[in-house]
Amino acid sequence: MHDTPDQVHWHEPKAGENAGYGKFKRAPMPYDRFMEAEGVPVYRGIGVRRVQDLPLAPWKRLGGRGSYIQLFGTEGLWGLYLVEIPSAGALNVERHLYEKVVLVVEGRGTTEVWQEGQGKRHVFEWQKGSLFSIPLNAYHRLVNAASAPALLLCGTSAPNVMNVIDNTDFVFNCPYTFSERFAGAEDYFKPRDDIEPDPIRGLAMRRTNLIPDIVNTNLPLDNRRSPGYRRVEPFMAGNRFYLWIGQHETGRYSKAHKHASAAVLVCIKGKGYTIDLGKGGSAIPYHQEDPAIRTEFEAALAREGVAGRMNPEFYQRPPAEGEVVMGDVM
Repeated sequence: MHDTPDQVHWHEPKAGENAGYGKFKRAPMPYDRFMEAEGVPVYRGIGVRRVQDLPLAPWKRLGGRGSYIQLFGTEGLWGLYLVEIPSAGALNVERHLYEKVVLVVEGRGTTEVWQEGQGKRHVFEWQKGSLFSIPLNAYHRLVNAASAPALLLCGTSAPNVMNVIDNTDFVFNCPYTFSERFAGAEDYFKPRDDIEPDPIRGLAMRRTNLIPDIVNTNLPLDNRRSPGYRRVEPFMAGNRFYLWIGQHETGRYSKAHKHASAAVLVCIKGKGYTIDLGKGGSAIPYHQEDPAIRTEFEAALAREGVAGRMNPEFYQRPPAEGEVVMGDVM
């Protein structure tokens, strides 16, 4: 059989040869094909300096302008896109089988959320710095209440869902109602400030589907990443989409660490930098790190005219269990 344009015949290798191409080719995944077919730019890279500077294009499906963001290392795990709502306008109504968390970059407005058959729509307001989640497969519409465009950064679990189902009609038009996630409770989008330990690691967690202002929200003391570090995990809409809000004190830096699940870091306030060490465990204590990290940090602070607050004792080895320390016998 000979190769034809619509069919390629498999050729058995000759003596001394190996079968196949000799390398792995990466076929576009369903989510990749979906993004390319949407008609908006797809930014691919290790990071984005300012999402406000990304090019936007008219987005027929959503009704505004937007751009996809696919950061290296997050393929198949997390989806990210930027969407602009025109002044005094609104995006199209949508529903989908993937989770979505929304951070308001600029603007103010409202979101309407409802389930099939519900007569009343739940409406809540948002502003710059608001964080909220849309319940799984619930109808929703985002409305701009200002005379200037609103800019929203949306994180989703779309790659996981689309790569498995591979049917966009089902993803966007499935009639199933996940009432265990959103049953229409009147206070569903009422911000909650109560702190409880998360069930896995015992870290500070808030069960809330809306945080009006994450820049100024209360962050409990954590201390794990750096002395004075504050952190909270918002558990939103019953999602598996994991996120946290953290804050480092001025003049201090985080212990070197790595994330196993392609974490995406979004800086919402302040200024800093990240070093890719290419190695490490869950966290490297200060006394075990490469001294060059401390040297570089102090030089960076000097260039900015900022006083360092990394106290000398931070770099001392902590006592081992049962080890006698002079201070313990005074």
